[in-house]
Amino acid sequence: MDKNLFIRKTLAELDEQADNNHNSLKRHLNATNLTLLGVGCVIGAGIFVLTGTAAALHAGPAVALSFVISAFGCLLAGLCYAEFSSMIPVSGSAYTYGYATMGEFVAWIIGWDLILEYLFGSATVAVGWSGYVTSFLADFGIVIPSALSQSPLIFDHNGWHSSGAIINFPAMFIVALMTTLLVIGIKESAKFNNIIVLIKVTVILLFIGFGISHIDTSNWQPFIPYNSHDIRNYDWSGFNFLDFTKYLSIDSGQFGWSGILTGAAVVFFAYVGFDAVSTTSQEAINPKRDVPRGILFSLLICTILYIAVSLVLTGILNYKYLNVEAPIALAINHAGQSLVWLRPIIKIGAIAGLSSVVLVLLLGQSRVFFTMASDGLLWKSFAKTHNKYKTPHITTIVTGSVAAFFAGLFPIGLLGEMVSIGTLFAFVIVSIGIIILRKKEPDVKRGFKTPWVPLVPIAGALICIIQMASLPGDTWMRLIIWMLIGFVIYFFYGRKHSVSRKNAKK
Repeated sequence: MDKNLFIRKTLAELDEQADNNHNSLKRHLNATNLTLLGVGCVIGAGIFVLTGTAAALHAGPAVALSFVISAFGCLLAGLCYAEFSSMIPVSGSAYTYGYATMGEFVAWIIGWDLILEYLFGSATVAVGWSGYVTSFLADFGIVIPSALSQSPLIFDHNGWHSSGAIINFPAMFIVALMTTLLVIGIKESAKFNNIIVLIKVTVILLFIGFGISHIDTSNWQPFIPYNSHDIRNYDWSGFNFLDFTKYLSIDSGQFGWSGILTGAAVVFFAYVGFDAVSTTSQEAINPKRDVPRGILFSLLICTILYIAVSLVLTGILNYKYLNVEAPIALAINHAGQSLVWLRPIIKIGAIAGLSSVVLVLLLGQSRVFFTMASDGLLWKSFAKTHNKYKTPHITTIVTGSVAAFFAGLFPIGLLGEMVSIGTLFAFVIVSIGIIILRKKEPDVKRGFKTPWVPLVPIAGALICIIQMASLPGDTWMRLIIWMLIGFVIYFFYGRKHSVSRKNAKK
């Protein structure tokens, strides 16, 4: 076996890389900017769509508990991210952390995985943005033909077939717009994101504030709906093995505690994005202090908002009616004329919210791409920065172009399935990495220390592995194919051009 396959980057090398003028990026981001970037990426499709879906199909009013459980898993991983980011002020997120702990090959695997997460994530949210914009414009009599606003490809139990549409133009448009903004500069992108976050958080607070007075507590009864397929409800007096097997084959993730747990796995997608904060370390003014704060503060803010929205939503309208694309707008309609003025505002908030999610996901993906290219594992041109804007313009444009392609042609369901498995995989690597680095680099100064090591990292990794195991087999197959493509690139290009390998030979 190649002895350099697991060559590690030392923390000293990573610090030197952060200060390397050739790869320098403008440092404009403070703790507030980083927190808002995290909120900007997390508050999106989850709060405007998944809350209703998870309540109607899985957890009922107890979807609030699903958000708590999912947030707990993210918190454990977030604590590990925070320690890494306080030690390693280099863009690249879990890719860079993997390089420092488990070596180059593992770093490549997680870097290639992160590209999958951010690329498909931005495309997924762009398709959701298209749906909200189309609906919003229709309210004013402006109709975008379905041929230009829907995916031309459909994938279901019958396989691939055509929808009759030509292309999803609005989805491609928002990706192109956010890509242009990212090329212009991180400072301008952060300002835009700050404004967008302010708009959508204000909209969410308006919904919570005005919606509280319209809550009917009877909609919360029972808070955890009955699960007729719970094993405790089986009639054991007439036990029959075949009947019992058939009984268990029915979806047990609908209501009851099993429904809450299934709901937690469903809404996990809602938290995807707080880790994107760590990809901007080289653009943070004080990364060792502010990046950990940005990660943990954004996760805390988003969790509180998710719980509050889910309680108000299921309080206004019975959970049985919330399996729709715009559950919050539906709840406002149900509240009557007193809240009808809030409906267009909610749609504006959703559009704004999804816009900032696309922005931050494209930002994260391009920075991971940039860092891998700086390490020699991808083509050198991807490590170049713009002479005027000091942004990795080539990686940003390539990322935006590919994301626009997927957003314009593929359905949201297929794209969304690929995001969660990539994120969970990254969380597992980061959690395990903390344990390894504590043993290999025990004396390094840490601006933030993950508490209760190794308990917290082990628990975080296990929770993520369990959720990965619950994902469909097709999703695993697509991940395997994606990884095989990555292996080909690494062994035929990356391994030969690795900067770490070249340095080791000197």
